[in-house]
Amino acid sequence: MSLEITQVHAVEILDSRARPTLSVTLTAGDGTRIRAGVPSGASTGTREAVELRDGDQARYRGQGVLGAVGHVNGEISRTLTGSSFATAADVDRALIELDGTATKSRLGANAVVGCSLAAWRAEAALAGRELWQHLAQAAGTAPRLPVPHFNVVNGGAHAANSLDFQEFMLAPLGAPSLPEAVRAGAEVYAQLKACLSAEGHTTGLGDEGGFAPGVDRPEDVLRLLVEAITDAGYTPGRDGVAIALDPAASEFRHPDDGLYHVAGDALTSDQLIDRYEAIIDRFPVWSIEDGLAEDDWDGWVRLTARLGDRMQVMGDDIFVTDPAIITEAISKKVGNSALIKVNQIGTVAETLDAMRICREADYTQMVSHRSGETDDAFIADLVVGTGSGQIKSGAPARGERVAKYNRLLEIAGAHASLPFGLPTG
Repeated sequence: MSLEITQVHAVEILDSRARPTLSVTLTAGDGTRIRAGVPSGASTGTREAVELRDGDQARYRGQGVLGAVGHVNGEISRTLTGSSFATAADVDRALIELDGTATKSRLGANAVVGCSLAAWRAEAALAGRELWQHLAQAAGTAPRLPVPHFNVVNGGAHAANSLDFQEFMLAPLGAPSLPEAVRAGAEVYAQLKACLSAEGHTTGLGDEGGFAPGVDRPEDVLRLLVEAITDAGYTPGRDGVAIALDPAASEFRHPDDGLYHVAGDALTSDQLIDRYEAIIDRFPVWSIEDGLAEDDWDGWVRLTARLGDRMQVMGDDIFVTDPAIITEAISKKVGNSALIKVNQIGTVAETLDAMRICREADYTQMVSHRSGETDDAFIADLVVGTGSGQIKSGAPARGERVAKYNRLLEIAGAHASLPFGLPTG
């Protein structure tokens, strides 16, 4: 079976932050039409694939993507239309070659990733498989339903508050099934709103659907989370509902002094590591993502050596889903886990390669959305097909976030025999 492409067409649409992005529609030789929505990040690593933005201040304050749309409808369409590809991975290779840059900056990673997502979805449809089944076959992995990590408090670049840490997540590690994990996340989220209100905090939402209270200290948020977990009838910890953090430390490391500024404290790398250790001693935090800045490699080595036996030390901005960077990190013992975002690297084939490298090194993985999302639920199928066992897609609120969780519930409902939870062994 080959993938014959008869048309590729993109239009400018809005993401969940009211910023432009792309929708790409691919038409296969049998008339099948497949659509893919392109996500966009706010807190981005400096080495991730580069979005193409128009820069025209008269349209969307320079954030328009008509140039990227034009590349899809022009160069990319001329390259793909009328051609047959043995696999969707061959489509990805054609896109990489056509762009010709290391970061997809000529055509725009947003243009490239939309075409890649659509190609893989089209190939699955032509093969008569669900997308997660097709991705499992391509990756050679055993499918698994993941533990969802719900971002219920937003700070940093994701909210207009003074909270330096970017994400506080609920991780129902002790749930017996995916539906029960989703229920736990939704119930604790509702209880957290009541806890915030009781202490006089606002319950407005950040970019990813989490609450954005006027709290400065991360420890105060963690106290509220433990209270909400308990009041909702769950046990705080790995046997019940644990907590995961994404401080996004690159965002609060000041270039002037090289120190990490958290709630009025200016900390060295080692002092921030001390603070993390104190946090996990006191609160049921099982995972910290981007605990140090992306260029603080020496600090990452010390962070991993200090806490890696006790918890998940995950890289996002530092790894940017790049197989070469992840390989380097493994050799230097930087982190023990990688966040996976398709649009960070630009194609599904490269993403699967990054995930393979992680598996071979026994690095855990968490598939992730972006702060600017669409209703496209590709990542739900990706996390199931690759069996990575963890996903984050924001709070259990807002349509673009819930779309991913609901897709997981659909898969779980139709395939009750699929295992659930973190991979073992």
